[in-house]
Amino acid sequence: MTVTSTTTETSCAELLVRLLRDTYGVDTLFGIPGVHTIELYRGLEGSGLRHVTPRHEQGAGFMADGYARSTGQPGVCFIITGPGMTNIATAMGQALADSIPMLVISSVSRLDTLGMGQGRLHELPSQQQLMAGVARFSHTLLDASTLPEVLARAFALFRGARPGPVHIEIPIDLLAARVKVPTPSAPPVLYRPAPDPQGLATAAAWLKEAQRPLLLLGGGCIDAPEAARELVERLDAPTVTTINAKGLLGRDHPLDLGANAALPAVRALARDADVILAVGTELGETDYDVVFDDGFQLDGKLIRIDIDPEQLVRNQRLALGLVADAGRSLELLLELVPEPLSRNGAERTQTTRQALALPEDAAFAPFVPLFNTLREAVPDAILVGDSTATVYAGNHLVSQPATRRFFNASTGYGTLGYGLPAALGAALARPELPVVALVGDGGIMFTLSELATAVEEKLPVVILLWHNHGYEEIRRYMDNHGVSRVGVDIQPPDFQQLANGFGCRACRVTDPAELAQALADRPTDGPQLIEVDAAAWHRNIIAR
Repeated sequence: MTVTSTTTETSCAELLVRLLRDTYGVDTLFGIPGVHTIELYRGLEGSGLRHVTPRHEQGAGFMADGYARSTGQPGVCFIITGPGMTNIATAMGQALADSIPMLVISSVSRLDTLGMGQGRLHELPSQQQLMAGVARFSHTLLDASTLPEVLARAFALFRGARPGPVHIEIPIDLLAARVKVPTPSAPPVLYRPAPDPQGLATAAAWLKEAQRPLLLLGGGCIDAPEAARELVERLDAPTVTTINAKGLLGRDHPLDLGANAALPAVRALARDADVILAVGTELGETDYDVVFDDGFQLDGKLIRIDIDPEQLVRNQRLALGLVADAGRSLELLLELVPEPLSRNGAERTQTTRQALALPEDAAFAPFVPLFNTLREAVPDAILVGDSTATVYAGNHLVSQPATRRFFNASTGYGTLGYGLPAALGAALARPELPVVALVGDGGIMFTLSELATAVEEKLPVVILLWHNHGYEEIRRYMDNHGVSRVGVDIQPPDFQQLANGFGCRACRVTDPAELAQALADRPTDGPQLIEVDAAAWHRNIIAR
């Protein structure tokens, strides 16, 4: 029997696949089959769902993350008991830190052996307890008939609250258990909370009275770009858009200061602001304090809007907090600010940008021609990054035309190995857009095996590998703190031969012209690895 059967009874595994597809609109799954999950794969037969096999469960999690960030829809994984779950835990940690919807379905030991410590295959003392630390919630299915309700809980969280990973584990004896097929139905329509009217009116009054307003817009706003842009313009306020909010105001908006809150000129503007509106942002250090000195200070009245009430009182002193959906709040604020105000916002923003002087900054100047070349060659590309030099610079330099087109692992959890598999997830989700993975020679080694997945799936992802022969960021930290370099000058492989061995086209470039040519020649039926010799690139840029 397949998942398309019209009988009134089916297996738990087949019902799971049916609910994911028909009720929740899932079309892609990431997973590596194992002896504990074969019943899930019986459920996939004839389902029409696309199954992508990564080469490591961490890669599965990162692919699901990239799929979710580029679409807003949850990425879904099928993962085996025990080592599969510990392997995906890092990816779940990154998704949890950045509020990314991810559904991880795993197997677990038989019901009668749970917690017994009998040395069963893949056994953990408590898999559910372990995964609860990297999930919004982790649930053990004890009765197959409760599966629809548990899935409904997961998708209610994704759609109605602060999202993040959800883990549902199913004992292997329940996967084949017979269960009645519920009457087909659409998922409930969930409306996220709107702000309290009195609180919103107070916030609007403060913003209208402000002489030096400042807006801080985070990843929680990315599905309301029109409302965000209109509000920024009506308030005539300089605006910091965080890394996960890039593209919110469109490309090169005159009021957008980008993700530069950690730099002195923006910090000075923030200290001088009399009213600050922060929407859908944690105000965390990986957005506002990447120099890690706790120097981002807000002395004016701080208004915060967040769907998570606990987040309202973290990191900065609060004057007014509203528990609400970011997008709905922006729309309602517009109704309370019906006419454009004039507070010299564009002039204040331009003055701050001139003080930043990013293209002339020695830390960023070598990367300006790299991102200019990408912008000219692939202007609509989704840029997906690891923790690497190009990403650290791009966080400050890059301006995107729309949201969900720039994300990386330097925020929040800050893992390595994210860039390549997350880019594959984005390419699977948005095949109409070019995708560029920004990776380094150190970080790519964590998930290099996913080149095989890219080739197998024929994904035309550009893998822009910045090769600086080791862990450059850690070398710099060691040097700055007087610590001898140990463990950071690692031996690199021959990336050209490695890529070719996977069946991936590869080339080396040393300057913008060579990069532009490589991008122009990129294949349409598979990945291309472009290795940038960092030392030669720096020399050639300086020579210009």
